[in-house]
Amino acid sequence: MTNREEAEIQISELDLLSSMFPYEEEFIVTDQVALAELKHYVENESAEMPSSKVQFILNVKPEVSNASMVEFSMACALPFKYPTILPEITVRSSLLSRAQQIHLNSDLKTYLTENCSVTTSNATQSEDTTFTRLWIYSHHIYNKQKRKNIIDWAKELSLSGFCMPGKPGVVCVEGLQSSCEEFWSRVRKLTWKRILIRHREDVSLEGGGHAEIQKQRKFSTLEEKCFDAHGARGNHMDLGQLYRFLEEKGCADIFQMYFGVEGH
Repeated sequence: MTNREEAEIQISELDLLSSMFPYEEEFIVTDQVALAELKHYVENESAEMPSSKVQFILNVKPEVSNASMVEFSMACALPFKYPTILPEITVRSSLLSRAQQIHLNSDLKTYLTENCSVTTSNATQSEDTTFTRLWIYSHHIYNKQKRKNIIDWAKELSLSGFCMPGKPGVVCVEGLQSSCEEFWSRVRKLTWKRILIRHREDVSLEGGGHAEIQKQRKFSTLEEKCFDAHGARGNHMDLGQLYRFLEEKGCADIFQMYFGVEGH
């Protein structure tokens, strides 16, 4: 994952947090300069890496009044290489003693280390022995030429998957790692309001033969999928149908990665 892809994921997750915690006292970015630098880096290919980490605070209040539930705040700093490197998280509460807070944060760090470590492919491994699946998110996909490019480039590069146009736009491509990288390189150079890789899957192939590649595919070809388009411009898809489609393909967990909620 490149530095810019990591930065794009950080911006996307910050946007998601701001929508989940809409009130100012709930979600507070403590260094607006760092956030501005990160956005500038994502939007300008010639920009230098940000000079400081993005840091924020989440103030969480229990929705149900209960003596055993404690109001707390979570301070988080995102390393430049996040999500490849785990975030720095500290939980605080005025209702916990110093010893309790130290114990809580120690347990939290252990849990994150054991359950949230990022798995990366061996850097010395040949790209063409790795099967890759990219889950791409776009703010919207309307333009007919872009939609044609997605279909044509996937066919040219022997990639399968699907493209859901509209708002938001969803693209999945799968195949040899080198082909997926070439596809992403072409797509990201087009003009977009926002586009990023939401999730990536890499699987080492034994031998890298055609049969092994086909065995890993969840889609037979790449086609455009529309799910009962509605809205004033007919640009919103039925996300329930999208979830069921993903479920049929064995990819239901991806829905939550895209939209932050479980599908049904």
